[in-house]
Amino acid sequence: MIQPIGLHHPVRIGGYITKGNIFLAPVAGYSDAAYRSVCLDAGCDLAYTEMVSSEALIRDSVKTEVLLQRAANETENAVQLFGANPEVMARAAALVADRWHPSVIDINSGCPVPKIVRNGAGSALMRDLPRLCAIVEAMSAATAIPVTVKIRLGWDDDSINYLEVAERTVAAGAKAVTLHARTRHQAYSGQAERAAFGRLAAAVPVPVFASGDIFTPADALAILGDSTPGAGRVAGIMVARGAMGNPFVFSRIKAALEGSAEPVIDSALRLATARHHFRLSLEFYDQHTAGVEFRKQACSYLKGVPHGAELRNLAVRCATPAEYEIFFERWKESLPSVADAAEPAED
Repeated sequence: MIQPIGLHHPVRIGGYITKGNIFLAPVAGYSDAAYRSVCLDAGCDLAYTEMVSSEALIRDSVKTEVLLQRAANETENAVQLFGANPEVMARAAALVADRWHPSVIDINSGCPVPKIVRNGAGSALMRDLPRLCAIVEAMSAATAIPVTVKIRLGWDDDSINYLEVAERTVAAGAKAVTLHARTRHQAYSGQAERAAFGRLAAAVPVPVFASGDIFTPADALAILGDSTPGAGRVAGIMVARGAMGNPFVFSRIKAALEGSAEPVIDSALRLATARHHFRLSLEFYDQHTAGVEFRKQACSYLKGVPHGAELRNLAVRCATPAEYEIFFERWKESLPSVADAAEPAED
C-alpha cells in the first residue's frame, strides 16, 4: 500500500515555488476565471488558464484577453500560450508578464485539435523540435517568469519522442515539463500510459507533472507514490476532465495525499457549488454570454445526480439568470430529504 506521507508538497519551478502539487489543467472552453476560482476554493494548488492564442493576444483581441481575467482568490496562476512563431510567442509572453503577472507561462505543445495543429502549433511542435526549442529560448529571453512546456508521448505510436522533446526543451530553458501520456493520434481515447511519467521524471532535471486519466485520489496516489525501480519521482499532477463538474476532486486528492479523512461531498454541496459557480460567471461575462457558457458546466455538475436527465434538459435551455434560478430551484426540489436519506435503500 502506498504511504501518503510527503506526497502533497510545494514544487519549485524556476524561481517560483508552488503552494502544493495538485494543479488544474488548461481546458479549452472550461478553464475560465470562474471555474478556476471554484477549483481553487476546493483545494487546487495552481490553476492554468485555457490556452491563449499568442497571435490574437498581440493583436489586442478583446475576446482573448477575457481568458486572462483573474478571480479574487486567484493570487497565483499559470497562463498557457499556443502558437508556432518564436518571435510572436516571445512578444506574447512579455505582454502577459507585464499585464497579468502570472507565476508560470506554459507552452502548449500537446493540443491535438486539427485547427491548432494545421497552423503548426500544439502537437505539431513535437514534429518540429527546432521550432519548439526556438520558442522556448525566445520566451525565456523575453521574461523572467518561468517558462514550461506541456507535451504528449508523440505524434503517433510510430513516433514516440517525448523523452527527446523534454530533454531538448529543458536544455533550451524550460523549467518544468507536463506530460499528457497519450499520442496526438489518440487525442483523448484509450488509456494514458502511466509508466511514461516515471520514465520522464528520471530523464530530466526539472519537475515533471502528470496529466491524463486522473479522476480519483487513487489515481493521484498511484502516480505520485510510484516507486518502480528506475522511475523518477513525479513532482505533481494536473487534473483536467476529472475536475469537470467535480471540483471536489481536489480536496479529496489532497486528503488522500496527506493521509487525512476524505471530505464529505453530498448532493447539497454539489448544488451550492454549481450555483456559486454561475454567480461567479456573471462577474466575468455579460448575462447572455454567462448563460450560454454555463450550460456545459451545469451539465457536468449533473453527472450521477438523481433526475439528471430531466435537469440537463432544463439546463441546456437556460440563457438568463432568472432561468438558471428556476433550474437551481428545480434541482433543489429533486434533492433527497434528510428523512429520505435515512431510509435504507431497497435491494
